[in-house]
Amino acid sequence: MTAPTPPRPKPARLSVADVIRTGGSGLRSRPMRVFLSALGIAIGIAAMIGVVGVSTSSTEELDRELAALGTNLLTAAPGTTYTGAGAHLPDEAVGMVGGIDAVESVSAIGKTTAKVYRNDHIPQAETGGISVYAARTDLPDTVGIDMVDGSWLNSATDHYPAVVLGEQAARQLGVYEAGPDVQVWLGGRWFTVVGLLPANELAPELDSAALVGWPAAETELSFNGYATTIYVRARETSVTDVQEILGATINPQNPHEVDVSRPSDALAAKQATDDALSGLLLGLGAVALLVGGVGVANTMVISVLERRAEIGLRRSLGATRGQIRTQFLCESLLLSALGGFGGVALGIAVTAGYAGYQGWPTVVPPWAMAGGVATTLIIGGLAGFYPAVRAARLPPTEALAAA
Repeated sequence: MTAPTPPRPKPARLSVADVIRTGGSGLRSRPMRVFLSALGIAIGIAAMIGVVGVSTSSTEELDRELAALGTNLLTAAPGTTYTGAGAHLPDEAVGMVGGIDAVESVSAIGKTTAKVYRNDHIPQAETGGISVYAARTDLPDTVGIDMVDGSWLNSATDHYPAVVLGEQAARQLGVYEAGPDVQVWLGGRWFTVVGLLPANELAPELDSAALVGWPAAETELSFNGYATTIYVRARETSVTDVQEILGATINPQNPHEVDVSRPSDALAAKQATDDALSGLLLGLGAVALLVGGVGVANTMVISVLERRAEIGLRRSLGATRGQIRTQFLCESLLLSALGGFGGVALGIAVTAGYAGYQGWPTVVPPWAMAGGVATTLIIGGLAGFYPAVRAARLPPTEALAAA
């Protein structure tokens, strides 16, 4: 009788902790190479997190601005006639709009032909692009204006040579405060600056404007009395309905000669343009991430070539191909995870820095952070798969002989 064949010994199993410890020791043996490879991954993830974070922070700031300014502001301006000539709004336009039930408030400005200068020695051609408007005293309530300095026109000052300057107009004229001793040369005479306005996202035309009272514009500046922009605040639930009938209300005979717009739509369109740019930057971040993945693959291939003796020794001592493959795959995943977590931290720092500089709230979506780490692990797995398989296929004798 032949002796029974002894059972083949089973290889010892590596626990998860053993696999991580073994993979980590491989990384610690090449710190500089590991750092540079992880840096490539980190740059790609940081670029993507930064783009998403800055875009989200910008959107959050826009939402806050719209919440403060209100999305229920409509504007109406004269369009053109069928012949292409410029139209004008009727004298009674403001009163007719105020009669709409869903309208909360209405006001208007009218552009004059006057020019404004810092003093009477400035050449007439150097207007700086500043427009002079006649304004109603109820304009701040409708548009949502908070004064930076001084006060708005009132029932007393709107009859006299007093002016309120928009943010950009004040800067161009070199006026930084309002007061009885601060004057500008407007329409061939001195006007006292009684107030300064902040920048206004929903009414940007006011930023480069000098605003005088409606009666003063008619008596001092030969203003014709026609409104060039009507501002309308409608109830939030009725904005669309008011927008549809506003042209016909202002000019019943020729509603096509009235251009009606919603300023918040322009801000939303601007945000859409920013989103398109963010998509381009995300693509660049993806390219950087791909380059980082190639760096990880290169590092792992070189590691396999440099560590053939270690692989051969471990195989001779009983390590299976699966264990060798798991070891190198774990190294690749740990290397990518280092880059991923570092990239997320760097992306958050970039977002916080830029948002803080712009005065925005810092917002980084959790899905972006989780997606960044998950993406690096996927790239690490793909980049380390071939080197891991190659290491597992090395015959022990050949690996030891090559060493």
